Amino acid sequence: MQFTDLLVVCAVAFAAPLLARAGRRLRVPSPVLEIAAGVVLGPSVLGWVRVTPPVEVLALIGLAFLLFLAGLEIDVHRLGGPSLRLALAGFAASLALALALGTGLALAALGLTRAPLLVAVTLCATSLGLVVPVLKDAGEIDGSTGTLVVVASSVADFGAVLLLSLFFSEAATGLGTKLVLLSGLAVVAVLVVLALARIAMRAERVFAGLAGTTAHIRIRFAVLLLVVFVALAQGLGFEAILGAFLAGAVLRLVDTDAATVHPQTGLQLDAIGYGFVVPVFFVTSGIRFDAGALATSGAAQAQVPLFVVALLLVRGLPALLYRPRLGTRRAVAAGLLQATTLPFVVAAVEIGLRLRVLSPTTGAALVAAGMVSVLVFPAVASGLLRAAPPPAAPRAAGRARDADGAV
Repeated sequence: MQFTDLLVVCAVAFAAPLLARAGRRLRVPSPVLEIAAGVVLGPSVLGWVRVTPPVEVLALIGLAFLLFLAGLEIDVHRLGGPSLRLALAGFAASLALALALGTGLALAALGLTRAPLLVAVTLCATSLGLVVPVLKDAGEIDGSTGTLVVVASSVADFGAVLLLSLFFSEAATGLGTKLVLLSGLAVVAVLVVLALARIAMRAERVFAGLAGTTAHIRIRFAVLLLVVFVALAQGLGFEAILGAFLAGAVLRLVDTDAATVHPQTGLQLDAIGYGFVVPVFFVTSGIRFDAGALATSGAAQAQVPLFVVALLLVRGLPALLYRPRLGTRRAVAAGLLQATTLPFVVAAVEIGLRLRVLSPTTGAALVAAGMVSVLVFPAVASGLLRAAPPPAAPRAAGRARDADGAV
């Protein structure tokens, strides 16, 4: 009977995008509906479904695949120049603000005394997978606004995953030891990139020979790379999400021409992830969501708007650094997009609850704030981008044009 619960979870995963499409005017993303349905069907409300072993295993794979696909979205070739410097400065400002807010919330005795650092790290993330579609729909993905937001979101994603793995992994080792092990993991990633780049031509011929068959060799290779890095990260005492994220980034770095040579690979990976295991993770997160703690506690309910404001401050305020380059409206839109986060919040809360450094009440409030950010911030940002004038040309380019005219 253990598969009965999995049946309910899969049914919810199937129905969620249909409901999202039916209510497309409300612009409710499918992950929000999946979490909400899990809350209603889980022990907090109706009690119709539980997290049985099959659901548990698929949810764990879904979490790994979610971070793998997030790493796969990072285009290393865009990470350079002024955009990277602005993104790094913005993330440093976000981290400083998050640490100050986390400490302040802990001192205010709002139930965060055990986890101010975890809350701070959670507030620093941006959901790149939710931001990119908004930029594409607004026609901004290849412009200066889209480039800057994508780079900043990539830096925030990587930084948050790295910090979470360093400070909140289950292995009880010191920070110095973890830094040494992290350096070893980075060396392994570089060696894998170099090795794969060296054998790429030969492997491509083999892969091409298996193209169009049931082998789906590129998908099998991607899954193998994912499992290798997850196992390696866990073996070194880090969270699985770090290995999954690195696996996606490594695959993107090695397979640079995937979009033009074999675009079906990305679509097939999305199909496995977003079509199967990732929705199971979101529904399972809803089942584990402690709605009772949030509904019966006034202090818990007060934390939700508090965390929403904290997201705006931590990730939105540093976007003011972009104002000279993008203008006011686009900078505000960038800040709202940077403050859009949900998958990482859910993952961080899962880890915090498992390590018992985060109370169920605070975890529920953080997830609820993430859901609010996904529902509200992208919609407002889209309106600002539509109304914003084109960004001004860089001054250097203007001086070059003036010089050309003088000649």
